Amino acid sequence: MQAEEIKSHLNDLFPSPKCELDYETPFQLLIAVILSAQCTDKRVNIVTKELFKDYGTPEAMAKASQEVIEDLIHSCGFYHNKAKNIIACSKDIVEKHNGKVPEDFEGLCSLAGVGRKTANVVTAEAFGGDAIAVDTHVLRVSNRLGLVKTDDPNKCEEVLRKVFPQKYWSELHLQMVHFGRYKCKSQNPDCKDCPFSGICKK
Repeated sequence: MQAEEIKSHLNDLFPSPKCELDYETPFQLLIAVILSAQCTDKRVNIVTKELFKDYGTPEAMAKASQEVIEDLIHSCGFYHNKAKNIIACSKDIVEKHNGKVPEDFEGLCSLAGVGRKTANVVTAEAFGGDAIAVDTHVLRVSNRLGLVKTDDPNKCEEVLRKVFPQKYWSELHLQMVHFGRYKCKSQNPDCKDCPFSGICKK
């Protein structure tokens, strides 16, 4: 099955995919994505609803105490490291970028706690750029569809960028996330009526 055919099936399944994280600004999206590591979007949205009441800007977050942020984000898991990174990231934005989230990929990756996945999500979602963010869903789906044979998200991203035209990248990311989240799940995938059953490597 060629890339165009895969994309066509994903278009049928998820014609208008949307990011499921709640946010109002690029900064809030950035923080939500950092929190989403090893955590569901649903849980993150519950946490950020309270978190952003007092700490919805880089300036406010940069001045927050780690203990307060840890308490607010505790249910997201890995709260110690996440709180540390969120505060450090906010300080970077305030001190090095005049309080604005950098729009260039290198600038995003230079922020504390921000890796390629997070930078790609913000690039595509907040700034309308072309990017493929490889999370656990995208990695699993890519392997099952035979697009890659790797556990390395960076290698997976590299292959997907070569296989699919750039104009598809951002939408493709969301479609693969939704496909992995709701149909091609890690445990007990819903294989009934799956258009990829003929090529699945599961």
